[in-house]
Amino acid sequence: MLTRHTVDTSVRFDRLAELPEQRLIEAADVDPLLPRNPSTVLVRREPYIADEKLEDAVNLAIALGRPLLLQGDPGVGKTRLAYAVAYALGLPLEQAYVKSTSRAQDLLYTYDAVRRLYDAQTGRRSRGGGAEDVARYVRLGPLGRAIARAGHGRRSVLLLDEIDKADIDFPNDLLRELDQLRFDVPEVPGLHHAVPPDRPDLRPIVFVTNNEEKALPAAFLRRCVFHYLEFPATITELGRILAAHGIPQSPLRFKALTTLLQLRELDLAKKPGLSELLDWVGYLQATGASAESVGELPYPGALLKHHGDRTRVADWLTGR
Repeated sequence: MLTRHTVDTSVRFDRLAELPEQRLIEAADVDPLLPRNPSTVLVRREPYIADEKLEDAVNLAIALGRPLLLQGDPGVGKTRLAYAVAYALGLPLEQAYVKSTSRAQDLLYTYDAVRRLYDAQTGRRSRGGGAEDVARYVRLGPLGRAIARAGHGRRSVLLLDEIDKADIDFPNDLLRELDQLRFDVPEVPGLHHAVPPDRPDLRPIVFVTNNEEKALPAAFLRRCVFHYLEFPATITELGRILAAHGIPQSPLRFKALTTLLQLRELDLAKKPGLSELLDWVGYLQATGASAESVGELPYPGALLKHHGDRTRVADWLTGR
């Protein structure tokens, strides 16, 4: 229930520009057996422009202790949202880039039985078989590190990127762990990690991105907060995003944004998104291109990723 999961943490994206670079706990620095003083890494400010609806969705997911499932066109900012929230809250970011071969257990830990056998045969490790010796061959995965870090009193942000690339069993196999936020390591008797049940403020903040390549199981969807990221529809909105990435207002920027919005109205197989826009305008600016030249669509390879789209846009340019 809401009262059980509500915590004080909230995100204000309009304050990101005020934060300097900062030292954050290094994401991979979790010992599978013993707590220790974590190492840190210097992280630069993560620019991100979010509207009120997205900000509300992030804070709702944090308050409920639920994963935030993000859908939207590729390049609209689903993945970078996790970076921005981790930066805003000063938390380590664990990242899992899902593949077709990904297994849910690998997000928790992997156990290198082959290496242990080899070391035992060559005498590199003790053959006593104690828990500490066996634990040397356990490597925590992104979700495992986030849960283990909570057991040490520290919170994490977890990104499960493009979950729809995996087999249908992948999200189903995560249901228990995402609900209970605990797991055992059977290969090491007595070794288990868990988020303290009385510390909802230590629950990992989980972001899941989905490009809708395949449908997700209903049981997984039921456990998520959902938000669809719309592509910014106006020059003003896009201009704010470019400004946050260090691209100032100019005739070049205005012409580039106008051209992009016109391209997105065409019947293209892959409409250019924010990542393509940033690459394109950044290169135009770096090469000193004029605003007048932008209308001829220089360097189209930065924007258009299908040969058919290049042909359609060429016909459109000719017919204007």
